[in-house]
Amino acid sequence: MRLKILLVASTLLMLVALFMVFVSVPTDAGQGVIQRIFYFHVPVAWVAFFAFFITFVAGIVYLTNRSQKWDMIASASAEIGLVFTTLILITGSIWARPVWGVWWTWDARLTASLVLWLIYLSYFIIRSYISDEDRRARFAAVVGIIGFVDVPVVALSIQLSRTQHPPAMIFQGGLAGSMSMLATLLVSVAAFTVLYALLMEVRVRIKKDEREIKKLKEACADE
Repeated sequence: MRLKILLVASTLLMLVALFMVFVSVPTDAGQGVIQRIFYFHVPVAWVAFFAFFITFVAGIVYLTNRSQKWDMIASASAEIGLVFTTLILITGSIWARPVWGVWWTWDARLTASLVLWLIYLSYFIIRSYISDEDRRARFAAVVGIIGFVDVPVVALSIQLSRTQHPPAMIFQGGLAGSMSMLATLLVSVAAFTVLYALLMEVRVRIKKDEREIKKLKEACADE
């Protein structure tokens, strides 16, 4: 039932967000049509950061009680976070090409985002190379906890160093000057947040099923 509710809510919110982005919201006077990608880029970044925060919290809880439930939550959330960080880099590059004239530059925020992607890629490399289940979960939890340190670095990179990346306009009057732009951004954030919840529900269920299948195989092998 919960999965169906999330699926319906995610679909409806995403459709509303798409309508607002491509039909309802006005074109930005400064950047033109390419600015519309920020209605995806910003929510994707929010979901990635939130996903890694869940991995961070779940990793701490796992190290405290050694419950496999929390390892599954940490792993599932890290998977989603890695996918959405990839989308951050892709959508950012698509925006940068017409605005900056290049697909990539070693800007402070872009570099920190790439480092974040590499950190959580290593998270899954560790999980794939360690065969012992408990040891794998412990090492992954530590990487997930330490790796989260880069999230505030990415978020605050504009304030901490000189960067070409545009500032957070919503806090400087840019988006707030147009209620339709602000509403579109908020609806997009809500749509992607519900999508995250849906993906988490699916991934955790799959991981539970995989664990049960593994137990059944081990039981059959012992017989």
